[in-house]
Amino acid sequence: MSVSSSPMCGGGETGMRIVVWFRRDLRVEDNPALAAAARAGGEVVPAYVWSPEEDGPYYPGRVSRWWISQSLQHLDASLRRLGAEKLVTRRSADAVVALLQLVRDTGATHVYFNHLYDPISLVRDHRLKEMLTAEGIVVQSFNADLLYEPWEVVDDEGQPFTMFAPFWNRCLSMLYDPPAPLLPPKKINSGNLSMCPSDDLIFEDESERGSNALLARAWRPGWQNADKALTAFLNGPLADYSVNRKKADSASTSLLSPHLHFGELSVRKVFHLVRMKQLVWSNEGNHAAEESCTLFLRSIGLREYSRYLSFNHPSSHERPLLAHLRFFPWVVNECYFKIWRQGRTGYPLVDAGMRELWATGWLHDRIRVVVSSFFVKVLQLPWRWGMKYFWDTLLDADLESDALGWQYITGSLPDGRELDRIDNPQFEGYKFDPHGEYVRRWIPELARLPTEWIHHPWDAPVSVLQAAGIELGSNYPLPIIELDAAKARLQEALSEMWQLEAASRATMNNGMEEGLGDSSEVPPIEFPQELQMEVDRQPAQATANVQMTARRREDQMVPTMTASLNRAETEVSADLGNSEDTRAQVPFHAHLEPRVQRQDAIQNAEGPALRTNGFHQPNFFQQPQKRRPEGVAPSVSEASSSWTGREGAVVPVWSPPAASGHSETFAADEADVSSRSYLDRHPQSHRLMNWSQLSQSL
Repeated sequence: MSVSSSPMCGGGETGMRIVVWFRRDLRVEDNPALAAAARAGGEVVPAYVWSPEEDGPYYPGRVSRWWISQSLQHLDASLRRLGAEKLVTRRSADAVVALLQLVRDTGATHVYFNHLYDPISLVRDHRLKEMLTAEGIVVQSFNADLLYEPWEVVDDEGQPFTMFAPFWNRCLSMLYDPPAPLLPPKKINSGNLSMCPSDDLIFEDESERGSNALLARAWRPGWQNADKALTAFLNGPLADYSVNRKKADSASTSLLSPHLHFGELSVRKVFHLVRMKQLVWSNEGNHAAEESCTLFLRSIGLREYSRYLSFNHPSSHERPLLAHLRFFPWVVNECYFKIWRQGRTGYPLVDAGMRELWATGWLHDRIRVVVSSFFVKVLQLPWRWGMKYFWDTLLDADLESDALGWQYITGSLPDGRELDRIDNPQFEGYKFDPHGEYVRRWIPELARLPTEWIHHPWDAPVSVLQAAGIELGSNYPLPIIELDAAKARLQEALSEMWQLEAASRATMNNGMEEGLGDSSEVPPIEFPQELQMEVDRQPAQATANVQMTARRREDQMVPTMTASLNRAETEVSADLGNSEDTRAQVPFHAHLEPRVQRQDAIQNAEGPALRTNGFHQPNFFQQPQKRRPEGVAPSVSEASSSWTGREGAVVPVWSPPAASGHSETFAADEADVSSRSYLDRHPQSHRLMNWSQLSQSL
């Protein structure tokens, strides 16, 4: 049946009225849904529904929520300049229900929106189309986020690609170019919306405002600011991108990924403008700049590929794409996880990266690879924990890109990095931070250490450490684990994984039982309690009393700027004041034992049940907990650093645009994406998992 109009919102008269549903497409330029609505000639009702509860554990982090709030203000102002009365905002725990009510309130006859490709959005969009169609509403959706739709890019047999290189080659050799970007509409007629209510959207609470104020000093959300950032990159760093992209101590990347994630910047516009630059430099014989364009476009390709994988394998953010990885015995240890988050692993480049992430919500793409590789291969923590922490803290947190990056690092992609090789953070430090400026900026304890020792202070002579004011194990920790021990432990874990995989395969081949079965039958390792943000599951009403989450993970706070990391307590309890915190704590003197004893101490702390492949209970460190004296205010800081502003705002896509098999993702200068020796040793097990059962359950 048709939806009746409501006189409160100016409905009732005959004619077309179109609701344009904004999501991660917060721009008026090259917005196909908005452009189609404006061309239709009817009244346009621009709308945004804030329904973060639908995302489950991937509730947007503090910095992401701040970005959304700023971008919506910018979008609302742009729509008003085009003639719209306002951007109608609604708050609900169910976006479909909220949109259905908005359609009834406005008497809309059509709903337009742009595609998203994560599994939650795919299911929600299908449900929305079914419900609105049943109400007699015309629903149309458009591509605004990709160069090509996922179903357009297939191999010669009509099947989806399973490796990045052939996928991107096919994209570049398609018979038709991506559509040219659309200009903003000249005018939008929204009719009379004065009586159509909008909900006040609350994106931050009082405890977050101080931290968020610092973000505004470095980042400029909004589609017009995104356009300025793109222009600045095209006219500046792009020409030297191939040379400078590896430098972690400078703003040498595009700084565009938050704009791309929230849809403030059209990927088609980026692609076409970079291709035009490449053509100009090719005609001028500037081969270095031409190569820079190729590498940067490759980073755009990785973003495309992340959505391509998410569409074709909708559980890629939860389960490995290679079947044998479901048997890997991850180390379920919240103490390791906490030390990694705090930037106190004892490896300077890793620690500097984690402290920058905490303080600014941003990480250079090379440093993301370093810290995630350390997380997975040295600490052997479950990769989903790291991905979730990135989601909570990054300005450009992007589920599809983060899943691609972490799956690549874990070796669970057919063209992923070899899982059995550990990159040395010391060597990575001299590669990406050769002068140590990045480490000195974020680890002031090491600021006086000579460059010769900056990435491996444990090898520095005692006299050098004393002159630099460094006491290892006191004001800067000793390495959490020796790399040689980590390599041995990784080999043991891999052996256990292959044994479990072989036993399962043999059991299934014998036909006795189904063995351990598909990994869909094995529940993923639960997130630590500290990553399970508690949110109000009740839909917020359009009143001034709408509350944000009552309990907030303090890991999302920008730290207090202090001169030292020595403090009696470095994390706020998850419950801000009522109950006793019973989580495992990192003791204040965790690294005070002599160096010759620390490896034994770590080994003794780990029990035999510490590893898990989904079938064993975790065994955490047994360590004394320090309690905060009553009346002492907790610190919201886990890092010691000064704020460093950046020009132009924002950050690059998750995965680096090019990489080698050693430390860079998806090498552009190699015949194959990565070394195949690891896969070749076990060819029978390296198959993509069958996701049909999982997709049917979504």
